[in-house]
Amino acid sequence: MNHNKKYTSTPIRVAVMIDGGYFMKRYNTLYNRDRSKTPETIVKDLYTIAHSHVGDNNYLYRIFYYDCVPFEKKVHNPISGRCIDFSKTSEAITMKSVFEELKRQRKVALRLGTIKEGRRWILYDRASTALLKRETTVDDLKESDVYYDMHQKGIDMKIGVDIASLALKRFVDKIVLISGDSDFVPAAKLARREGIDFVLDPMHSSHVENNLFEHIDGLASIPLYYQKKRHRDNDNKEPQKETDE
Repeated sequence: MNHNKKYTSTPIRVAVMIDGGYFMKRYNTLYNRDRSKTPETIVKDLYTIAHSHVGDNNYLYRIFYYDCVPFEKKVHNPISGRCIDFSKTSEAITMKSVFEELKRQRKVALRLGTIKEGRRWILYDRASTALLKRETTVDDLKESDVYYDMHQKGIDMKIGVDIASLALKRFVDKIVLISGDSDFVPAAKLARREGIDFVLDPMHSSHVENNLFEHIDGLASIPLYYQKKRHRDNDNKEPQKETDE
């Protein structure tokens, strides 16, 4: 028997599903702290991460990107009374440009939900804690101590429905989910029961909810090209000699 015989793996179909809110939060933390990246660069990096999960020998079925249309109403801050136009914020402008750029990309499906507003302002934890400890008073509150209550609507359902559809109709062999939320556990369990390889990419976060580990087949985070280069540059640096003052 020839034990040195080489076997070639059969190409598989891979779908990459991206929780947009989670992706942008982790992306800004890892690669865009100064918010200088253009929408074109953000989408290029997203595309790089997604295709790295697929590999050179497999087929990309589609990249699914889930997010909400930016909140665009005008509301008044209760502390300062200043009118805030959320449509003019840098975050809203950037995300609208990111969505337009994603629409131009091949093999990308944009799934947009809506923002539901709570119609109220909420104190940040640091401000409420200081008030409860009587370290500050209401008169000490600043505009930055409160935020407007709003949250995504419909995103989790869209992700769950797409996972179930891909699995039950056998459109793909592998699903990669970029997220860190355990809300997708029921859909992940269904996909695995249907024989789908289900991989989670938390984008290098160590704060993955525990019950996610039980219902995935693998955990993998992809470093971007310039992150790899930075590590190589650091490895190649000459150690600095200590000098006496």
